[in-house]
Amino acid sequence: MTTEPPATMRAAVLRGDAPALEILEIAVPTPKAGEALVKVLACGVCHTDLHVVKGEVAFPRPAVMGHEISGTIVAIGDGTQDARGLAVGDAVVGAFIMPCGACEFCDKGRDDMCANFFGQNRLKGTLYDGESRLSMPDGSFLAQYSMGGLAEYSVVPLTALAALPDALDPVSAAVLGCAAFTSYGAVHRAGHVEPGDSVAVVAVGGVGSGVVQVAKAAGADPIIAIDVAADKLEAARTLGATHTVNSREVDAVAAVREITGGRGVDVAFEALGHPATFEQAVGTLADGGRMVAIGIAAGDAAAAVKITPLVRRGYTLTGSFGARTREDLPATVALAASGGFDVEGLVTRRYPLADADAAYQALARGEITGRAVVVMD
Repeated sequence: MTTEPPATMRAAVLRGDAPALEILEIAVPTPKAGEALVKVLACGVCHTDLHVVKGEVAFPRPAVMGHEISGTIVAIGDGTQDARGLAVGDAVVGAFIMPCGACEFCDKGRDDMCANFFGQNRLKGTLYDGESRLSMPDGSFLAQYSMGGLAEYSVVPLTALAALPDALDPVSAAVLGCAAFTSYGAVHRAGHVEPGDSVAVVAVGGVGSGVVQVAKAAGADPIIAIDVAADKLEAARTLGATHTVNSREVDAVAAVREITGGRGVDVAFEALGHPATFEQAVGTLADGGRMVAIGIAAGDAAAAVKITPLVRRGYTLTGSFGARTREDLPATVALAASGGFDVEGLVTRRYPLADADAAYQALARGEITGRAVVVMD
């Protein structure tokens, strides 16, 4: 039995120029056709949100951040023709890439390139009718970053939801919608990792730790985790890394080549978005190797890549923003349910909604190993 949602809810709102979130009481949003209202249980704390909070990535303000959630569907919008097998009362997870399902990219199955997601949500903070489902207490515009998951209720396009099985912890499962989902896309869609491929993961925070797990499930060996924090490296080893390299203490590129007998790795992943780590990841490649860039950079940061080795050694450099939601989010959930992705091991901190700002401040200080989540209740 479901309960009617209240008229108002608490949300962590980013407004003004300060890099801070404050808790406000705002109206509970109403879903339209093709959308669900989700009672949010938990929302992941991600570096991409932090870039927006710090003003390093442009986004409208005021806004509700939060782009990976778990929760329960409490309503489906009137006029919905296809609920994708989901119903009121279902436990679900939501992915940050919310495909419109109708643009030229979605028609090709490239949900990760959805024109309306980037053009409407990421640039304007709206859904695909050009309107946000959120409003400030005075009724004025309130942007939503993806679904605006740092709130007690969230409107999510049904295309961005997948059912959550009972086998998974529903709080930790929130990270399936970005940390795991992004990792799945990087490993399988961009990296094309095959059994026996050698892999390096540069920066093993939330997403990097996820890449370690998905690469292990794909049969990669060795899996080399690279970071400057000993605790993050130790956590990566527990999640499946066969080797760890502290790049604060040693030359990471030389260490990777030593581990791999001088050849380098078949696939390198960069999960921070920093020029130095980008260049480091390229430097670890074997002949014919693939470098997958995952981390979002601050502002217009750029990395230098030597052209001649790129050409002569046949490197491939590719970006990977996420995965193909309608197909890959259910696959990511299934991977976790089968034991191939440990959501509980990845989540190391839980914060109440009242402390959402403290969670992002801790993330900014580099204090969070793996992933933190904000829990609504």
